[in-house]
Amino acid sequence: MPAASALSVLIVDDQATMRSLVRNGLKQIGVTNIREAGDGEEAVSALVARPANLVITDFNMPKLDGMGLLRAIRTYEPIRNTAVIMLTGRADPELVKRASQYGVNNYLVKPFTVVTLRGKIEEVFGAIT
Repeated sequence: MPAASALSVLIVDDQATMRSLVRNGLKQIGVTNIREAGDGEEAVSALVARPANLVITDFNMPKLDGMGLLRAIRTYEPIRNTAVIMLTGRADPELVKRASQYGVNNYLVKPFTVVTLRGKIEEVFGAIT
């Protein structure tokens, strides 16, 4: 049972508004170690420089999308065990299937609530306090 304050989270989304919504939701459940990236390329650089416990990433982004980011995380040994929650505006079965093949840990469909966000994180890490 990890403490929410012990989690290190990287939010990856090309829309500042969505990053803000996720950040505010994380703060409401007690997560304080939060970083942000505007696309997958920026996220990979951030993770290599300083790994995180959890990446919450959008699917549709310029440069390197969420699927590309997931593949990059899973193929780079130092960060391959990082938990990844895919944030998407659509529950497309093909997207879910492809992300599952690459080892996504969970999905969060927009729009989401703080309760849903917490639930998705707890499905990955167990109850957080």
